[in-house]
Amino acid sequence: MRSSSHVLPLGVLTALLLSQVCSGIKWLSISHAPASLHINQTQHCKLLPGMVSSQAQLCRSNLELMQTIVTAAREVKKTCQKTFSDMRWNCSSIDIPIDAQKYRPDLERGTREAAFVYALSAATISHTIARACTTGDLRQCTCGPIPAQIPEPGYRWGGCADNLHYGLIMGSKFSDAPMKMKRAGSHANKLMHLHNSEVGRQALRDALVMKCKCHGVSGSCSIRTCWRGLQDLREIAMDLKIKYLSATKVVHRPLGTRKQLVPKDIDIRPVRDNELVYLQSSSDFCTQSEKLGSIGTQDRQCNKTSLGSDSCDLMCCGRGYNPYTEKLVERCHCKYHWCCYVTCKKCERIVERYVCK
Repeated sequence: MRSSSHVLPLGVLTALLLSQVCSGIKWLSISHAPASLHINQTQHCKLLPGMVSSQAQLCRSNLELMQTIVTAAREVKKTCQKTFSDMRWNCSSIDIPIDAQKYRPDLERGTREAAFVYALSAATISHTIARACTTGDLRQCTCGPIPAQIPEPGYRWGGCADNLHYGLIMGSKFSDAPMKMKRAGSHANKLMHLHNSEVGRQALRDALVMKCKCHGVSGSCSIRTCWRGLQDLREIAMDLKIKYLSATKVVHRPLGTRKQLVPKDIDIRPVRDNELVYLQSSSDFCTQSEKLGSIGTQDRQCNKTSLGSDSCDLMCCGRGYNPYTEKLVERCHCKYHWCCYVTCKKCERIVERYVCK
């Protein structure tokens, strides 16, 4: 087998030298790893920025797994930005230069935005690993176990279940590592991040559903082969977005023999296992503020007819908006020809768009 070598980029070297105390999600910076990089040698772990020592150690002992974790880091960024594309905060905070020492303040201050990103990151890494076991991309794991319960008549267990158990073990081992270091920030922040990461993994457990394939003469579906499979990550992200919108503000105070997180306004009850929590209130994200980590909504596209968060009134924070026109070229007047192809014409239409002032 031919070995490959890579020169350490200056940006990665700078990040490794400057980042003495990493944010709990700084490992997401590995999404910047070159697409051509195939992690098959221990020295390749040095090419992955943002990892704490225990993550680097896991990398060296699980090279095959790290390729999947790089994929997960890229998926977190893509899924987060897509999920919040219709809101003022659109997860832009997660997209930072490779040589930055830390994330923007909205992800460092213990906000509800940080709560969502930690939960999504924990869910995504375990989801990606579980699926990689199913597809055969990871040799150290196989399909998930067959459920113990007896299926209903006409159903049978089979196929290849997503190996959620393995995904949760390895995913949590990697993503929780920064919060378990001694120099990992305040105790309150560590408790918050660990709690929200577990909420993300719980959302993943809840997303394990029965999937089936039909068998029978002429598609009669007289019998179904079924397995336990995970829902698409986008659905899990939408579930976490609902939890983000109803997140509970907490305070760090003595409860019993130690300090714990308790709801700020309703501290008569403990924090629930399935709710996202945050310590600091967020910016309204209307205007740019480096201190608060807001890039503002100027030039963001808005929906003039919407009544939701993407409406021009809400997205533009009352500043108004500017219209512009865009020409779209689309396939139209498609015709099926026997046998077997389709021909289409190209049609142009002008659409009106709006961007915030």
